[in-house]
Amino acid sequence: MTLQHSPSPAPLRIALVAPPMKAVPPIGYGGTERVVASLASGLIARGHDVTVFTSGDAETEARIVPIVPRALWETGYRGDVAAYMQLAAAMVWRQAEQFDVIHSHLENHGFLLARYSDTPVVTTLHGRLDVAGMDVLLGEFRDVPLVAISANQRRWLPDQNWLATIHHGLPLDAMPARRRPGDYLVVVGRMSAEKGIVEAIELSRRTGIPLRIAAKVHDVQERELFEEVRSAFEGGSVTFLGEVRGAERDELMAGALATLMLGSWPEPFGLVAIESLATGTPVIARRSGALPEIVEPGVDGFLVDDLIEAEQAVRRVGELDRIRIRKRALERFSTARMAGEYETVYRRLIARRQTFRLATGPRDHGLDALATPNVHSEFGLNGDDALQLTGPSEALVPGRGSRATLDQEGASGRNGRPG
Repeated sequence: MTLQHSPSPAPLRIALVAPPMKAVPPIGYGGTERVVASLASGLIARGHDVTVFTSGDAETEARIVPIVPRALWETGYRGDVAAYMQLAAAMVWRQAEQFDVIHSHLENHGFLLARYSDTPVVTTLHGRLDVAGMDVLLGEFRDVPLVAISANQRRWLPDQNWLATIHHGLPLDAMPARRRPGDYLVVVGRMSAEKGIVEAIELSRRTGIPLRIAAKVHDVQERELFEEVRSAFEGGSVTFLGEVRGAERDELMAGALATLMLGSWPEPFGLVAIESLATGTPVIARRSGALPEIVEPGVDGFLVDDLIEAEQAVRRVGELDRIRIRKRALERFSTARMAGEYETVYRRLIARRQTFRLATGPRDHGLDALATPNVHSEFGLNGDDALQLTGPSEALVPGRGSRATLDQEGASGRNGRPG
């Protein structure tokens, strides 16, 4: 008897579309661009043909289509970015037929591309959804297929066309690690009140433990905060390092007692957290945003609600196993895991589009289509086969694994439908 093996799925032609303000990967600060670079690498490793629409100075294994010759912010440009985001969407539109699927990281600037492109488009939202006006905007684009980067981000607008919730992944295995940390706390990010800079300085004062701040200071608000806290850098216990990049930044985190993320801003994800954990350095974070999905209290670090709890957490970081912290991070937040989950989303989206075309014929881009877009039936708004972070009972449990899995509906299913 001869066993019949199913053929491997054909490689996909994938377009990743990144904002052109920073290179892919960025020279310094830049979360979205680092994720795009990681995803491109992971998809290529899986055998796919990947093209990245980005700035011309990008350095990636993928084919590059330059939106601008050089990353805008590297040229000193600090003007409105909307025109360049729309430019990116327009360039992709002109070449859309060359791809099997388009993955936009342009936030809402790619929504019209997603709605009217004949090539399937999925958009990963990287920003906050709890800000004023976001519900109105996304309410007009409920047909657009979306991916959330955390369960917390997704919960603010649960009725969008969510195809999946996928935690970020990075090439974390190259991160340095130390069995014995140094004698300092660290903050990495940008000089912003919402990033907890003031709280970190106060925590350093209360505990007597030195603090090192590696933060970019570019925008007006960042410069204003820097001037407000400048006096704290004159006493010797708080050191401002500016924007620290690459290996120097990684070593800084690896040598810290703990990484502090005490800001009030509800992080939609938090790349600094997973990078810190990958070095074995625990994270002390405010209990907000997506951080409870990343940090398991007493294992990866501690979640706190105020400075009193933060003081207690600092005293306990020595109890944590840094080797275990690193091992868990490498398992949960790898490039390979993220790329595999996105491939599942791409293939599902392509299959839905093909089914829809067979049922309805070619899409009509005339005035009637513009006036009454009806794509709910095509993508199955919040359908039973959407992907999410974990099973429903674990979706918001702190510190659980980050693999996307098929939704498990109960006996009555969603909206009272049979399961």
